[in-house]
Amino acid sequence: MLMAHPAILGNLIQEYDTLRILDAGNSDGEVRQRMDDITYTLCVSTGTQDIDAALIAARHQLPGARPEDDSLLTA
Repeated sequence: MLMAHPAILGNLIQEYDTLRILDAGNSDGEVRQRMDDITYTLCVSTGTQDIDAALIAARHQLPGARPEDDSLLTA
């Protein structure tokens, strides 16, 4: 499986988090479409099938993440 560069994953996570905040207040079609695009990209990049698993997998690939660190699972 190809691995996305950690910088790309970090940017995708940051953009997804920002769009999630924007979408919480107002469900704009453009915001929703971009979230869907990022969700798809994160899932493909991490070999997962849902956004929660993709975010966890992507965060574990970022610099400084420890494989045994499961603190992201208790959010």
